[in-house]
Amino acid sequence: MSRTVGRRRTLDALYREERAGLIAYFARRVGPERARDLAQDVFLRAATSKQLTELVNPAGFLRRIAFNLLVDEARRQKCRIRTQPLLENADAPSRAAQEDAVHVREARHVLEVALAELPQKTARIFAMNRIEKKSYRQIHLELGIALPTVDYHMMKALAHLRQALGHSR
Repeated sequence: MSRTVGRRRTLDALYREERAGLIAYFARRVGPERARDLAQDVFLRAATSKQLTELVNPAGFLRRIAFNLLVDEARRQKCRIRTQPLLENADAPSRAAQEDAVHVREARHVLEVALAELPQKTARIFAMNRIEKKSYRQIHLELGIALPTVDYHMMKALAHLRQALGHSR
C-alpha cells in the first residue's frame, strides 16, 4: 500500500472518529459558530503534516493541533484592533438634548411666574383642566359654577399664558 493511500485512510478514520469531539471542544471555548471552522482547520493542518502516518497517538496529535489553534486564535483576538462605527449624528442628540433641557427649564419658570400672576380662581380652573385632566363639566360640577364661567376662566388663563410664553422666546 502506498504512503499516500495510507495517509488518506488514516485521515479519513481520524475525521470520522474525532470530528464531533473536536467540534464540541471548540464550541465550549469559542462558541458553536466558530467551532466547525476550527475543527476543519485541525484536519487541514493534520493532512499537511509529514508525521500523520507515523503517529502513535493520532487523537492526541489532533488535540495538540486544536490547542495550538486556540492559542493562535487568542493571539489574533488580542492583537485585533476593535473599531466602533462612526455615527455622524452621535453628538447631535446629546447637544440638542442639553439645549432642550435648558429651554424646558426656562419655559417652566416662565409658566410658573405666569400662573402666579393669574387670579386664584382662574389659576385653579386652569390647573383642574390642564394638570388634573378634568373636563369643563367636571370643573363646573365640582366648583358649582356655570359652564360658561369655566370657559371664560380657561380663555383668560390661556390668553395670559400665550402672551407670557410668547414674550419669553
